[in-house]
Amino acid sequence: MNDILNFDSERDLVLERLIAVPVDRVWAAWTEPELLKKWFCPRPWQLGHCEVDLRPGGLFRTVMRSPEGEEYPSDGCYLEVNPQKRLIFTDTLGPGYRPSANPFMTAIISFESQGQKTLYRAVAMHASAETAQKHEEMGFSQGWSAALDQLVECMS
Repeated sequence: MNDILNFDSERDLVLERLIAVPVDRVWAAWTEPELLKKWFCPRPWQLGHCEVDLRPGGLFRTVMRSPEGEEYPSDGCYLEVNPQKRLIFTDTLGPGYRPSANPFMTAIISFESQGQKTLYRAVAMHASAETAQKHEEMGFSQGWSAALDQLVECMS
């Protein structure tokens, strides 16, 4: 796995799939707030609000809304923005690299062009095996896979 130097199978969760969407469309889905709102949360959840300041240190804010109307905000910042290749963001730091009070994960989202398809890889890195397990129990595999299906549906 060439996205991260020290992949840790106990602390890192991975979703990798070849999808039938060109890399420029996958990039747009991840970087344009109005597109993010269409696919980011597995239905029936919704992304009620998001903000994207697409630069290292820039804000990445999402507010997920449950079917019951409860809202779950998450603020973080981008660590790397490599157009149509890779996004790295974290909630460990806020905008301007300010430390967060409630760190949970760092995500590496990579896009590799395969003609009119994209090799898509999402890695969720955690500080401990316990946190990774908690994320898996919250539905990482099922939820991130369903959201990716929605991205494909939205961008096809």
